[in-house]
Amino acid sequence: MSELEQVKKLRKLCGAGFKDCLSALQEANGDIDKALEILRIKGISKASKKMSRVANEGVVAVSGDEKKISLLEVNCETDFVAKNNDFISFVKELSDLNHLLNSDQETLKKTKMKNSGTVENNLVALISKIGEKITIGRSKTFNYDGSKNFNYLHTVIKDNLSKLAVLVCLETKDNSENLKKFGKQLSMHIAASNPLAIESKDIDEEILNKETSLIQEELKNSGKTDDIVKKISLGKINKFKEENSLMNQAWVMEPKKKVKDILKELSITDLKIKDFYRLKIGE
Repeated sequence: MSELEQVKKLRKLCGAGFKDCLSALQEANGDIDKALEILRIKGISKASKKMSRVANEGVVAVSGDEKKISLLEVNCETDFVAKNNDFISFVKELSDLNHLLNSDQETLKKTKMKNSGTVENNLVALISKIGEKITIGRSKTFNYDGSKNFNYLHTVIKDNLSKLAVLVCLETKDNSENLKKFGKQLSMHIAASNPLAIESKDIDEEILNKETSLIQEELKNSGKTDDIVKKISLGKINKFKEENSLMNQAWVMEPKKKVKDILKELSITDLKIKDFYRLKIGE
């Protein structure tokens, strides 16, 4: 095998640049396995130096269908890299693997990709090649029996990659066009309105406690008495719950109605909003 053929093979295995592969092969006297180890060590060294940086950019990828659907966030430092072809190819393949593994990230890191290298090793090679911190972020998979999944992508980068993505799971046996339309519109509503839970009773207690503390502190600083603070803060926190629970939110497409009103108007007797997940880069 010629040196050029060896370089091509090594690049296919690890994704590193031409010069790095050539240098590693020369250092390993043409031994591809040794060259891979050299590149891995060098890549880890380069990658570790970048881990202290902030990676607030990136993309959200969606894979799957109405029976099972997954979402995966991959972060980088700049929007420029988020549109890089090597980065996009990596995320697309990673998203499909994440979908197969039901968002089990520990298993995902050890899983082999198409080039036979593990996700972890390919990530290190990509960081070394691109020169930015890249991390695998949040993920979610919906795979409920008797349910149908819908999604919405906002600010699409390419194909199934975007800056904001929403998954919605609806529990029903219905398969009408009205249901599909509602599923898509509900996904869009969640993208715009960012609810915290389906019902107000399901909003995280920690979030409510923090919001209550902020409201009470603001009222006390304005000179209100304890009794007045208690009454006003109760009213404000109830309003907060209503504005942040999906069922009580004003329907984005028709603000005079609430989401629960639209749900009733569909007249699908077994229809229930089972779950939703909203993920935006930078939030």
